[in-house]
Amino acid sequence: MADIEAFRDAVGGWAAGGPGGPAGELAECLGVRTAVLVEGPSDLAAVETLAARRGRDLPGEGVCVVSMGGAMNVARYTALLGPPGLGLRLAGLCDENEQGFYERGLERAGAPGDGFFVCVSDLEDELIRALGVARIEEIVRAEGDLPAWQTFVRQPAHQGGVPERQLRRFLGTKKGRKIRYGHLLVEALDAQRVPAPLRDLLAHV
Repeated sequence: MADIEAFRDAVGGWAAGGPGGPAGELAECLGVRTAVLVEGPSDLAAVETLAARRGRDLPGEGVCVVSMGGAMNVARYTALLGPPGLGLRLAGLCDENEQGFYERGLERAGAPGDGFFVCVSDLEDELIRALGVARIEEIVRAEGDLPAWQTFVRQPAHQGGVPERQLRRFLGTKKGRKIRYGHLLVEALDAQRVPAPLRDLLAHV
């Protein structure tokens, strides 16, 4: 039976130059009405984790979170999934310094931008500020990554740096770590301290 992962795979193949028929057929079969566009898989993990914490079944609601593989791909994805393509309602997250790419992509696709919410630097930065360095270090310790973190901050290139920036860089130093922590950091959030872009996105969809 087709599932939301099959739809994501079909969209990814379409964006890479393949046929669009499979994505359209799966969207109809699965009842997909809204595509939430995010830059990468760590953002996808964070959005889906918060939705699950709030008891929501996004696929069951016709909502699919789609990782675009970078902000530079937004024009392609808005054209495929928005009014020129499948005609889905579009929403998503974007980083502040890449907001212009999103605005231009949405404008060319003839799609409204009211469902897109801006992170000051990126979603990791929002989560780090919401939780605080000390709490994240507790999570890093619990995950067995404390030795790697301590080695990282002792490296000459990182000594004396701002802890929040050090953490952002650390999360991206090993393949899969950002995805894993995208889930873990959202799981650790107090319900009242969910970053505004993430909170508002879930409220919108």
